[in-house]
Amino acid sequence: MADPKGFLKFERTDAKKRPRDERVTDWREVYADLDPAERDKQVRVQTTRCMDCGIPFCHSGSAGCPLGNLIPEWNDLVRQGHWVAASERLHATNNFPEFTGKLCPAPCEAGCVLSISPASGGPVAIKRIEETIAAKSWELGLCEPQIAEVSSGQRVAVVGSGPAGLAAAQQLTRAGHEVTVFERDDRLGGLLRYGIPAFKMEKRHLDKRLAQLKKEGTKFVTSCEVGVHVTVEELRASYDAVVLAVGALRGRDDTTTPGRELAGIHLAMEHLVQANRQCEGDGPPEITAEGKHVVVIGGGDTGADCYGTSTRQGALSVTQLDQYPMPPTSRDDDRSPWPTWPYVLRTYPAHEEGGERKFGVAVKRFIGDESGHVRAIELQPVRVSRDRETGRREVVPVGDETELIPADLVLLAIGFDGVEEMRLLDDLGLKLTQRGTVSCGSDWQTDAPGVFVCGDAHRGASLVVWAIAEGRSVANAVDTYLTGGSDLPAPVHPAALPLAVV
Repeated sequence: MADPKGFLKFERTDAKKRPRDERVTDWREVYADLDPAERDKQVRVQTTRCMDCGIPFCHSGSAGCPLGNLIPEWNDLVRQGHWVAASERLHATNNFPEFTGKLCPAPCEAGCVLSISPASGGPVAIKRIEETIAAKSWELGLCEPQIAEVSSGQRVAVVGSGPAGLAAAQQLTRAGHEVTVFERDDRLGGLLRYGIPAFKMEKRHLDKRLAQLKKEGTKFVTSCEVGVHVTVEELRASYDAVVLAVGALRGRDDTTTPGRELAGIHLAMEHLVQANRQCEGDGPPEITAEGKHVVVIGGGDTGADCYGTSTRQGALSVTQLDQYPMPPTSRDDDRSPWPTWPYVLRTYPAHEEGGERKFGVAVKRFIGDESGHVRAIELQPVRVSRDRETGRREVVPVGDETELIPADLVLLAIGFDGVEEMRLLDDLGLKLTQRGTVSCGSDWQTDAPGVFVCGDAHRGASLVVWAIAEGRSVANAVDTYLTGGSDLPAPVHPAALPLAVV
């Protein structure tokens, strides 16, 4: 640590965004490209704010980074200009730091000691530093394929090519196993490909990592749904172990509000997938916000993705609804004390591009026209509470006041109910838990011998950083299962859960 008072001398600065009028006309990433020399200079100043705490909560699995990223170490290496060593430290714990640097909400920053008091100027800009190290790694040619020197002779099938499946596949390939990844979509990447809008992460970053995996020896099969195009019997006869990384894409629906049957009301992922496919060159989407009044129901990340996508598609207006009251703008120590994930208002770049957010409201009914298409929504103020006996969430109307807002396209971004129904699980004899997930033992193995699970399929819809962490951990478990022991890292235990749902 160069200066214990560095955080007092230098202010936190985040990456600069492109002008709003420019970025809403394309699908490129929101943040501006800086000259590499100027970028490196700015980031080195930001690392000087790190205090190298005696107990660094930023990389604690319970309150900070699930991957156990060695944040103070690579902060200090960047401060000194040792980019190669910083890259080695970062990649020692994270297979895909450009994914987390662009997409993770940064629980590490919430756990930073500088988050305790607003007087500190805010936490270290860890996410920005991580993304810069990742970019510098590619620029310096440090992301070369790591090819195993010895083959184990064992074969592993990974079902699903999202961040959990890719992390597991890369770790197992580097350990010397022959790994094949099966993906039911026509392109690789899972939610990274078709769920995350390009303005948050351009797909070239995903493609570079996929090219690295292929050079290392990982094989990929697309447009192949295991259980349909390849039977479970064929899979288990050909592979010594199977990893399920199938995600948790069963979208939560609103089946009780009057008018739900109207045309023009869709689950969020239906909209996002089609928009991403258009960016991949598959032609115009059937579900588009162009020329429409759009209402996004749900206040989370997926809702914000729909918000930004609708703006870029040329919506007449975008309104996002949240049943909960507007959160405070700063941490409430009674409700979410440091270092837990803070309950605060989160404003995404998409919210700065126009539109409106409404808090403490719910849909009373959807209103359609004579053709059966949604045209308006009737809103009412509500209060969300918990039933003391059952613990179930209750949404209670507050008063009789209502409001009508126009709505030609309604997108339901109200969460996910777990793993989708699929022949694969049925044929393996696996039943879902009450949370809609696939359970496993302390060795990440399901009730089907030799079949393991990780990522959202195991923990429910969560963060990209948790997916990578579970993928790395399940690789350790599979390697141990096949060889009797493993040197691969295992950052999280199957029972690990975040202190807060992020």
